[in-house]
Amino acid sequence: MSFTLDPRASYMMPAHFGPRPMHPNSSGWYHDVTAMTISYITDREKLAAYLPAPYEVDEEAVITVTYACSKNIDWLAGHGYNLIGVTAAVIHKGEKDTLRGTYTLVVWENLTDPILAGRELQGIPKIYADIPDHSLIGGKWRTNASHFGHKIIDLSIDNLRAPTEAELKLGAEMQEGRDNPMGCRYLAAAGGFGTAINEATLFPSESTVSEVQLGEGKVDWKHLTWEQNPTQFHIVNALAELPILGYLPAVVTKGSTNLVLPERFTRTLK
Repeated sequence: MSFTLDPRASYMMPAHFGPRPMHPNSSGWYHDVTAMTISYITDREKLAAYLPAPYEVDEEAVITVTYACSKNIDWLAGHGYNLIGVTAAVIHKGEKDTLRGTYTLVVWENLTDPILAGRELQGIPKIYADIPDHSLIGGKWRTNASHFGHKIIDLSIDNLRAPTEAELKLGAEMQEGRDNPMGCRYLAAAGGFGTAINEATLFPSESTVSEVQLGEGKVDWKHLTWEQNPTQFHIVNALAELPILGYLPAVVTKGSTNLVLPERFTRTLK
């Protein structure tokens, strides 16, 4: 008797060993998340060159770089991992869906399991990097990412302080209606040439914040050669060549995140 797929089950490669395990204790909750978020204004036309239609640059050409150290993750049986993600403020103008939110340009992670799940199931462009836990020395937060022993990016946030009530209110107002993380699920045809899947996706999440501080952030992209990082150098260099025209206030937060929302599931945008 040959293996057959159950249309009601969720599979990932290799599918022939059966559906993805669903343990009673598994959920989408990341219970302990420490994040550094640094946003900056860049050149509108240069950013637009990396946005596939029907995505368009939002009113301001804002790039956001987020580091997250996630621990006590339910679906990983309590294990954790680190990531550095890069998003752009966009508007999706499709035939049916018009949404303001963020377009994920790339996410580096230091664990294979979330990389595969994010790429196959959600259309998040995840790739691997070595990302150490952040350090806090003399009030300055630092972290970085590297691959094949060569730095990709350095991040830092300094001069941290508690936000005022007015700043908290303004931040909530600016975020209202824009919490729509979006991407493009692209899979090449077998052999690597041609297209099997090319679709816009929405992958919502929900976060709770227990601590927040504002500060001054700095992003230092590296320029790499093929010899230094043969599979990613073109990505890193493209991001490095987007000019930093001005920084927005940087943020350090602690809290939790839920990536599985039954009422707001990952879906294709039209």
